[in-house]
Amino acid sequence: MELGIYSFGDRTPDPVTGEQVSVADTLAQTLERIKLAEQVGLSFYGLGEHHLDKYAISNPGTVLAAAASITETITLSSAVTVLSTEDPVRVYQQFTTLDQLSRGRAELLAGRGSFTESFPLFGASLED
Repeated sequence: MELGIYSFGDRTPDPVTGEQVSVADTLAQTLERIKLAEQVGLSFYGLGEHHLDKYAISNPGTVLAAAASITETITLSSAVTVLSTEDPVRVYQQFTTLDQLSRGRAELLAGRGSFTESFPLFGASLED
């Protein structure tokens, strides 16, 4: 059996100050969590894609590439790549590059997504 974690890079309030944690700090914390997940023996870490202010990860491939440089064994995956608003050739190129950087540890989870915020952002019609 394989166990893992997935995250959307939720930007939660700092427990001390109550202020929302910055995107930069959330991304740094995410990378620390991925490294820790590998150290404790988890086999998978997935990052979801969202285009809302309360989430820090709008481009999982970039964050996963950074994670590939600080890990050695954990599988790195999107948790989900929204294909309905992406160029499939770019998705392919992004994840084959990630697979090369990680020496074969990249996975792509693809789907339509469960939020509609990205459709108008990328010029797609919900009717389509």
